[in-house]
Amino acid sequence: MTALTLSTAGAATLRADAIVVGVAKGAKGPVVAPGAEAVDKAFDGKLGSVLEALGVSGAEGEVTKLPAPSGLKAPVVLVVGLGPAPAKNGTYGTEPLRRAAGAAARALSGRKKAAFALPVETAEDVEAVAEGALLGAYAFIAYQGGENNGKKGDNGPKLPLAEVTLVGAKPRDKAHKAAANRAIALTEEVNRARDLVNTPPNDLTPEAFAAVATAAGKENGIKVQVLDEKALAKGGYGGILGVGQGSVNPPRLVRLAYTHPKAEKTLALVGKGITYDSGGISLKPAGHNETMKCDMSGAAAVFATVIAAARLGLPVNVTGWLALAENMPSGSATRPGDVLRMYSGKTVEVLNTDAEGRLVLADALTRASEEKPDAIVDVATLTGAMVLALGNRTFGIMANDDAFRTTIHKLAEQAGEASWPMPLPADLRKGMDSPTADIANMGERMGGGLVAGLFLKEFVGEGITWAHLDIAGPAFHEGAPYGYTPKGGTGSAIRTLVKLAESF
Repeated sequence: MTALTLSTAGAATLRADAIVVGVAKGAKGPVVAPGAEAVDKAFDGKLGSVLEALGVSGAEGEVTKLPAPSGLKAPVVLVVGLGPAPAKNGTYGTEPLRRAAGAAARALSGRKKAAFALPVETAEDVEAVAEGALLGAYAFIAYQGGENNGKKGDNGPKLPLAEVTLVGAKPRDKAHKAAANRAIALTEEVNRARDLVNTPPNDLTPEAFAAVATAAGKENGIKVQVLDEKALAKGGYGGILGVGQGSVNPPRLVRLAYTHPKAEKTLALVGKGITYDSGGISLKPAGHNETMKCDMSGAAAVFATVIAAARLGLPVNVTGWLALAENMPSGSATRPGDVLRMYSGKTVEVLNTDAEGRLVLADALTRASEEKPDAIVDVATLTGAMVLALGNRTFGIMANDDAFRTTIHKLAEQAGEASWPMPLPADLRKGMDSPTADIANMGERMGGGLVAGLFLKEFVGEGITWAHLDIAGPAFHEGAPYGYTPKGGTGSAIRTLVKLAESF
């Protein structure tokens, strides 16, 4: 994991492999951002002119490397774009700083140390730059390099930037130190979730995921309970068992409970944990299977949030439910037309075995409701329909309470995660009527993401505030990395959920 330090030393005197400075896009050319004064001085006050001559605009994510002039201890100056320059006396905003720091950290992979001289006027700025740099420095290299895996060498993978030093952040300032510590705890858990999402499904089975959760719980003083296939059968968890019965890797339901002596409220989180989704008997078409190891991203987000809450010592009780199963076709798999009796006692006609996430979540939602938490939030890579509606970078929010939905949307914005409030139209419920069972797991094709939300709503306890986050778009990034977002697992929704826990 990349180390983070705060330093009041000048950028010119720090020994590092590179110094990172910011540049904004101004009306008349690039504008050198605060924090780069010492570097600008080393360029005889002409850094802006040099960048303009090179065609640098200051656009968001733009990265330019320059040989450092005499007067600087570092051999390289890395200039990263911050986007539009703020109005006079304005601020750059935390998300542009976060993205810029991430882009810079990615560009410096393989280096030992970099000094980040970006604008850090407030503790919020310190946290944003730290978050961006630590998230941007992430790399999943566990399966690369053969015998040289994780070691420096010609045959090994390029390692992430090893150390980030924030210039201008004050190590003795309580607010700055707290901001840095929060960023470290949060990003380490986001990156742990990314590792889980990126782990091949032959290694991350439901049992293996449960073992990871158990070990992390023990390490952080969290109570962990694991229900195996026998306990699930005894308890009547027909949804989780029905999805997992076609696989040789049996399902699990994991309960993680973080409690605080001063807590007055309890937040329950439920995560979809399909460690591999073939679609079951309703097999996915060619080209749609290769990334389905990511279908446990919701469970990874819930797991990471509970651990982060414990590490941050938040005065709130947070319970996480990981509904883990592998959805495979076999002679024992659930068939289209089968009827499952859920943990709630309701029966569900399975019209499509590829609509399996809602089945495991339904059981976990009912079980979480029994504990009467103040609110429940479920997180899932649930529907392709949500990707069609909101694209690859935005998750949808549905809820049985408009104010709660709005709160989560605002917290996501503060955390730097793109989200959008979505409705739960009552007229779509009729499409899930079944002549055989209490409800079907499919409804109208149009508005499929909303139909899934309505299905889940049926399994939330009466009077409990609930929200559903469909992270199918942003949970797994298949394109080129950008900002602090890597290729592969992203850790979507974790920062929003931690903000929500803090708000409790």
